[in-house]
Amino acid sequence: MKQTITTKHEAWLHAVRLRTLPLALASIFAGSFLASWREAFRWEILILASLTTIFLQILSNLSNDYGDTVHGADSADRQGPVRAVQSGLISLAEMKRGMYVFGFLSLVSGLLLLYLAVQDWKLFALFLGLGLAAIWAAITYTSGSNPYGYAGLGDISVFVFFGLLGVLGTYFLHTLSFDWLAVPIAVALGAFSTAVLNINNIRDIESDQKAGKRSIPVRIGRERAVNYNWALLVLGYLCLIGFVYFTKENFAFLAALAWPVMMKVGYGVQHAKNSPETDPYLKKMAISTLLWVILFGIGITVL
Repeated sequence: MKQTITTKHEAWLHAVRLRTLPLALASIFAGSFLASWREAFRWEILILASLTTIFLQILSNLSNDYGDTVHGADSADRQGPVRAVQSGLISLAEMKRGMYVFGFLSLVSGLLLLYLAVQDWKLFALFLGLGLAAIWAAITYTSGSNPYGYAGLGDISVFVFFGLLGVLGTYFLHTLSFDWLAVPIAVALGAFSTAVLNINNIRDIESDQKAGKRSIPVRIGRERAVNYNWALLVLGYLCLIGFVYFTKENFAFLAALAWPVMMKVGYGVQHAKNSPETDPYLKKMAISTLLWVILFGIGITVL
């Protein structure tokens, strides 16, 4: 049963979607743990990278609320949490202003991060371009005249920004170097983050199909989407095995303690009979991803 929103304050809290923030921070923490493992950790980089990521995630959430309302995906048939604009307590114009605010905060925080992290103007320009691309991706996932989320390209975006760029970019800003040994962890985070999106899209498969949103589950069907979800989970753990194999950091296997939780999520999604039964596993997958990162970090930096 959907939760009723009665005040504008509640509507904005729903729009921000606090439960998505742990997943957004997971890649930043992973890159920072890897930098600490290489004895190149900087607190100011972690703090500013985390702030920038939080602002970008909130921007993406507001844009998603706005775009899905405009394109009809947030209809009465949708089974997920009530959206802010859908509730009628926040207008489209107000939501757009919120998007401008968090887009601006993302830009300011990102510029300060780059100012402190890199001195070379070419690197500054490169990361500025990546940051602007992240802002563009956050806005155009479901907003604009041709949102890429409606074409089923959201999985690629999540894999790149929550995995490869999130982990490797954070690691680079700490160390000013690239390390191939960080790649398996970046791929693992990309896989787990994509699994979160996939669970979201499995939950919304019926309403997305009616709205013309061609997500991966809509394209391939629920059964294959569940198999795809298992493949993403297995890929993440194969990457962990690869990292340990090449680095001989056996304590990194501490992250495997999160595997039973992820297995439970996988089985829960597989056996869920409807969208309301699927919804709780979205949060559980996001939290278990952050747990995986924390355990991994303890394994390589403390033990």
